[in-house]
Amino acid sequence: MTAAATSDQIRTLISRELKDLIEIRHDLHRHPELNYEEERTSGVVRRQLTRLGIPFRAGVAKTGVVARLPATEPANDKLPAVALRADMDALPITEATGKPYASCVPGKMHACGHDGHTTMLIGAARVLAAMPHRPRPVVFVFQPAEEGGAGGERMCREGAMDGVGEIFGLHGWPTYPAGHVATRVGPLLASVDDVELNVRGTQSHGAYPHQGFDPIHATAQIIAAVQTIASRNVAPLDSVVVTCGEIRAGTANNIIPETCWTHWTVRTLRDSTRTLVKQRFHAIAEGIAQALGCRAEITYRESYPVTHNDPHLVGEFFRTLRGLNGTPTNIAGFAEVPEPTMGGEDFSYYGRLVPACFFFLGLKPEGVDRYPTLHQPDFDFNDAAIPAGVETFVRLATRHA
Repeated sequence: MTAAATSDQIRTLISRELKDLIEIRHDLHRHPELNYEEERTSGVVRRQLTRLGIPFRAGVAKTGVVARLPATEPANDKLPAVALRADMDALPITEATGKPYASCVPGKMHACGHDGHTTMLIGAARVLAAMPHRPRPVVFVFQPAEEGGAGGERMCREGAMDGVGEIFGLHGWPTYPAGHVATRVGPLLASVDDVELNVRGTQSHGAYPHQGFDPIHATAQIIAAVQTIASRNVAPLDSVVVTCGEIRAGTANNIIPETCWTHWTVRTLRDSTRTLVKQRFHAIAEGIAQALGCRAEITYRESYPVTHNDPHLVGEFFRTLRGLNGTPTNIAGFAEVPEPTMGGEDFSYYGRLVPACFFFLGLKPEGVDRYPTLHQPDFDFNDAAIPAGVETFVRLATRHA
């Protein structure tokens, strides 16, 4: 089969499936499910795979689904598979889009576009199953619990990468033009650590602060001092974010409480920086608390690793797209991401086992000044980006043809 025929076939197949894919996306959007609750979403995926005759394993990481489509040549089916991954979970956010297919579940919505990701992977499965030539087996990874549940780590533990030689994943990106794709070598998204700090002092009357030790005052000093990790401990060209997002203390304005609890997120791009930040956080918080007559109780949880893109696989990504030059395609353009983002992704766990490449898919419509961004109540995945996402997945899965 010639390259031109393959290109025409891919576009024809995507065009044929597009109307139904949009309906699936709207259905998923209307019925959002939080991490490890994706029973209905998983059911939609399973029905689609059954209809296509693609064998799958359900119940991976509780609600995840892993399917395998063989290569068309029996000899090639022994090759390591290329895996394509999509996440399925929603967020605890009340939707404000006003769309006719808006969430019908109070307090839950697809504010990060995982409904679009799942739909595009279903679309890729449909197109690949219909193609007469697949040079390698393809594994479809429908993953639960990306939003804080580390579903990717659990999928890896439960064998999702068995027989896989490489993996690609994507995320809709509201600041990039619709249909454009982009990635970079090395770190693309940051590691994510979750920290709880409880400063314990001695309760006293607000009028007599000298009779106690104030944990709120100590916590305020810690919040200010911890920012010196970025300004004085980490190299200026490195990156670190140490953000305190929650503070809870006190019951009345005239009582100095016994405790002050805070909740933090820490983001870094290098393992060595990650270790340094953890050490400095402990030293600063414990030192200040002790100096002010209090005690710091720290729970420091290392969560998602850095999402690190394999250089060879990124090269394959760009080589594949450059090979489309002059060929009609749904992919509007491609580019290199100039610098990493401090967001986090549990796609990072797959990259610990096999070469991995994560890329962004543009969602912003042409001529629009502002497009709602991720985790906002008015965000909605742009259906116009679905063909480009499906085609990129398909091109990457069949690039060795």
